[in-house]
Amino acid sequence: MGWIVRGDVDGFFGLALDNLVQLLLVETLCQFVLGFPPELIYGRVLPGAAVSILAGNLFYSFQAKKLAERTGRTDVCALPYGINTVSLIGHVFLVMLPAKVLATRAGALDPARVAWQAGLLATFCSGIIELVLAFLAERVRKVTPRAALLSTLAGIALGYISLGFLYRTFARPIVGLTTFGIVMLTYFGRVRFKGRIPGGMVAVGLGTLLSWIIGIAPVGPHPATASLHLPVPVIGDLIAAIGGGHLLPYLSVIIAMGLFNVLGSLQNIESAEAAGDSYDTRSSLMVNGAGSIIAAVFGSAFPTTIYIGHPGWKALGARAGYSVLNGAFVTIICLTGTLAWIAWAIPIDAGMAIVLWIGIVISAQAFQTTPRAHAPAVVMGLLPGIGAWGAFMAKSGLHAAGLGGNAAPFSDALIAEFAKSDVWIQGAFSLEQGFLFTAMLLSAATVGVIERKWVTAAAWCAVAALLSAAGLMHSYQWTPDDTVLRLTPAWPFAAGYAVMALLFFCAQWTTEKTGEEG
Repeated sequence: MGWIVRGDVDGFFGLALDNLVQLLLVETLCQFVLGFPPELIYGRVLPGAAVSILAGNLFYSFQAKKLAERTGRTDVCALPYGINTVSLIGHVFLVMLPAKVLATRAGALDPARVAWQAGLLATFCSGIIELVLAFLAERVRKVTPRAALLSTLAGIALGYISLGFLYRTFARPIVGLTTFGIVMLTYFGRVRFKGRIPGGMVAVGLGTLLSWIIGIAPVGPHPATASLHLPVPVIGDLIAAIGGGHLLPYLSVIIAMGLFNVLGSLQNIESAEAAGDSYDTRSSLMVNGAGSIIAAVFGSAFPTTIYIGHPGWKALGARAGYSVLNGAFVTIICLTGTLAWIAWAIPIDAGMAIVLWIGIVISAQAFQTTPRAHAPAVVMGLLPGIGAWGAFMAKSGLHAAGLGGNAAPFSDALIAEFAKSDVWIQGAFSLEQGFLFTAMLLSAATVGVIERKWVTAAAWCAVAALLSAAGLMHSYQWTPDDTVLRLTPAWPFAAGYAVMALLFFCAQWTTEKTGEEG
C-alpha cells in the first residue's frame, strides 16, 4: 500500500475540514468568549495544537502502513485524529471561563492568562488520565454501563453544542438553514454530490459565499500579515496553573473528559476493527493520551483524541496518506498564522451546521447503541447536562439584564425572585456543580435498577454520596456574578444519595417482581 492514493485526497478534505472547523471554533471562542489576545492564540494555543495533531496523525498513519505491510492488504485506513469537540466546549465553558471570572473578581492583572493556564492544566491532566487508563480501558468499560457514559456525553452535546448552535442557526437563518440543509442531505441522507465533492466542503463554501453576500463576513478587522510562530514549551505556565489551585474546582470536568476521551477512542478503535482494520488498543490509547500531554506542554488548552468516522473515511478510499496530509495542513495554517485569514474570511456560521450535526449524532448515539430497556437511564443521564446548560443560560440572562458584578452582585435574593415564577433556581445551581458526575452516577444507578441489580445500583448511589460529602458535587457559593463550586460537604445531597443507596440495597428483601417486563 502506497503512502498516498486517490482516496486519500477525498479523505483529507473531509478530515481537514473537520479539523478546520474545530480550529475556527478554538479561535472564535478564545477571542470572543475568553478574551485571549492574538499573541496568545496564534503564538501559543495554535502552535501547541499543531504539534499534538501532527504527532498523532503521523503515528496513526505509520500504524496503518505497518498493519498493511503485516497483513499484505492495500485497503487499510488510518484512525482519524484531531481536537475533541466536546472537550473543547467543556474546557471553554466549564474550566477556562469560570477561571477567568474568578480571576477578574480577584483583581488579577491578566485574567485571560489565568484562564489559559487553567485550560493547560485540564488538558495535561486529561492526557495523564488517558495515558493511565490505556492499561485499564477494558476494565473501566466493563464496569460502567454504556448508557451512563454515552448519555452524559449526550447531555453536554444537547446543551452546549446542539442547542447553542441551534440558536445561532435561527439567528442567521439564510446561512444557518441553507448549510444545515446540505449537512442533512449528505450526512443524514447518506448521499454525496456528483464529482465526489464532500458535503462539508459544499456547506462551508456556500455558507461563506452567503455570509459575504449578507454582510456577516469578513469577521473583524483585516488580519495582520501572517508570520511564523514556532511552538515553544510553556512549562512555567503549567507550574503556575498547578499553584493557582485550578485542579480541585474543575476535577469533575477533568476526570469526566479524560474518561470520555478514553472510552470514546476505545469505541472508535472497535469501530475500525468492525470495518476490517484491527489496531492494538493499548498503543493507540497511549498515543491518544500523549497527544493531549504534548498539546498542554506546548501551549494548547484543548485535548486531542481519536475521531469517530473511520468506516466513512475508509469507504471513501482513504488509507494512510490522508492522515499525513491532514497533519501537514493543520501544522501549516497554525504555525504561519494563516488561520487568522481563514477565520477572517470564513465566519463560524459557515461551518456551524457541521458542529450542530456532531451534537445531534452524539445525542442520537446514546439511544442507538444502548439496549432498548436502558432508554430511561439515557434520559436520566441527559438531564443534568441540559440542566447545567439551563443554569448557564439563566446567569447569562441576568448578566444581559445588567445584574452581576459589584454594582448588583448575585445573592440569595435571586432565589426568591425566580421562585415567583415557580423556577427552583437553587436546584439548577446545585445541579450545575459536578453535573458530569451526577449524570454518570444517576444513569448508572438507573441501569442497575432496570436490571434489578440492587447492590450495583446502591453502589453507584453510595459513590454519589461520597462525592457530595467531599464537596465535588452540588456544593456551590455565590460570587458577585456567578455561582461556582464550593469545596465543602453538600450534606443534604450526601444524605439523599445515602438513603437512595440504602433503599436500593434493601430492595432485594423489601420488593418482589410484578411479572411485568418492560
